[in-house]
Amino acid sequence: MDTKTPAHDAVDAIADQWAAVRPDLDTVPMAVFGRIYRLSNAMRGKVDKAYAPYGMALGEFDVLATLRRSGEPYTLSPRELTATLMITTGGMTGRLDKLEKAGLLTRSPDPNDRRGLRVTLSERGKELVDQAVGAGLAEQRAALDGALTAEEAAQLTGLLRKLLATTA
Repeated sequence: MDTKTPAHDAVDAIADQWAAVRPDLDTVPMAVFGRIYRLSNAMRGKVDKAYAPYGMALGEFDVLATLRRSGEPYTLSPRELTATLMITTGGMTGRLDKLEKAGLLTRSPDPNDRRGLRVTLSERGKELVDQAVGAGLAEQRAALDGALTAEEAAQLTGLLRKLLATTA
């Protein structure tokens, strides 16, 4: 075992408590998903802090990054954004309002659908998201480098992909 890895953590303590009062339970799933949830929350906080100097939180970053990844002309419909980010239309509208007000994107009528809109990343938004993605990745890289070898990270990626494919 790596000397950086604790022999017993908070998730183990929870599983131990359940084992004491309900020895009939298999707590392995709790141990796996409990650590995934805790890791996700911890990294969300670190990445949010990395995005803060750019005036955005994870939610705003996700919108800008989705537009950036879509390639030129960095334009999608609100429906395409909502489907990609798995949020409600109300949540998307709030994010778009904030980002448009900040000059990071524009909304315009869809030339192919008079009822629709197109959301386009502005040049300022493109520059900002390009900087922010580097800052977020640096936080994620630091977490990986502090805990896993490249081989372990690749193995974990494969295992998580496998788990996600069977649960999504």
